[in-house]
Amino acid sequence: MSTNTAIILDTRRIKKRTGEYPVKLRITSQRVVKAYQTVYSLSEEDFRKLKASNVVSSLQVIREKLKGLKADADSFIKNMGPFDFAEFEKDFVKDNPGLVQRRAKKVPLAVANTGDIDYSEYYKSFPIFNEEPSEPDTICHTYLIYVKQLISERRIGSALKYQYSYSSLKKFRGNVRFADITVSYLRQYEAWFLEKGRSKTTVGIMLRALRAIFNLAIDNGIIKREKCYPFGRRRYLIPNSKNPKKALDINGIAKFYHFVPESQGEIYAKDLWFFCYFGNGMNPKDLAHLKFKNVEGEYLTFERAKTELTSRSNPKPITVYINEDMRRIIDKWGNKDTSPGNFIFPVLTSGMTSLKEYHKVVRLTAFINERTKEMGEKLGINLKLTTMVSRHSFSTQLKRAGVSTEFIQEALGHTDIRTTENYLDSFERDKKKEYAGKLVEFKNVAPGAESA
Repeated sequence: MSTNTAIILDTRRIKKRTGEYPVKLRITSQRVVKAYQTVYSLSEEDFRKLKASNVVSSLQVIREKLKGLKADADSFIKNMGPFDFAEFEKDFVKDNPGLVQRRAKKVPLAVANTGDIDYSEYYKSFPIFNEEPSEPDTICHTYLIYVKQLISERRIGSALKYQYSYSSLKKFRGNVRFADITVSYLRQYEAWFLEKGRSKTTVGIMLRALRAIFNLAIDNGIIKREKCYPFGRRRYLIPNSKNPKKALDINGIAKFYHFVPESQGEIYAKDLWFFCYFGNGMNPKDLAHLKFKNVEGEYLTFERAKTELTSRSNPKPITVYINEDMRRIIDKWGNKDTSPGNFIFPVLTSGMTSLKEYHKVVRLTAFINERTKEMGEKLGINLKLTTMVSRHSFSTQLKRAGVSTEFIQEALGHTDIRTTENYLDSFERDKKKEYAGKLVEFKNVAPGAESA
């Protein structure tokens, strides 16, 4: 389909002082119409006179300028190849003396202002900081804004997720404009990503981050939803693949609990694994951030670091009864100075930067997972005994004991009960197998037996 140009008078907006209307250059391509305001304004009568053979000299000058502008636009479009509005605006409209220049759209201070932060510490972990400055309508611009915001909020794990998402998209087709990301682009990206042996779960993580960046760009007035938003019903749907949740049954937990470790490293890893298990399935990040002020007599009360920001209006503190095992682990591995402001376990230190905290927790998690995996192999347990397995085992054991899903939701600190139900999926599958067995119990009934 060809691209057409025309000089029009926009009679929707009159200039009250002069009674004139803006003259515009209209571009029509693929049924999309955009009009770019020229530096001229005319009354309806004068605009009609432009077509006359004899006009006053002032109108003759305007007519020649407008003819030249249209001719230049036609020539530019002819040499473009496939027409693209973003490219046309960047290379023809921008700085064109015959067209009114739009003011650059500013990012709201609430997003742009991230305080007095020295980002040099983050350059190595976040290559996006080393990118060349880019136009606001490119994805890099908004990704960088949001990465900075997340870092300022000390949400390093989330910031890295957006860095990985941007890096993946850049490897695919570079720092593209939002307008270039169509449904076809996203389907091609998904196929390219999966061909590399990655999972649908991971591609979902990458593209949910991109969708959030689209929404932020819309909120900031950089793009318009109705023009180029590719996500949603009848457009592109992000794949949502569930990983089966894995949990130890009661026999597996007993085997691991009674296992005698062979080294100090194994003892430490096993103790922290069970501290997480008894502590409502807490994750290593929450364990590392525990302070003695969180201890209230026989109980430990804390908020999950993961949901601290998102649940401020309705905080959901987690309360854990400190059993004998947990108290023993604190006594053995905890800091000896039990001042309220001190961390319970010597993983983090006061004044540590958020990036160093993040890496400390990552190393702690990797250490626990490596050692517990080795112990699981020695026990012949066909499941990697990660900290995530500890969390799922906690929730599954409660469910097997008849505890309500709502109570488990509160214990895990979930804001959405669907997340809890997802955790309990392995339990539900076992129950389905048990119930399916009941359907064949009739086989044990002798033929001819009287029915009840």
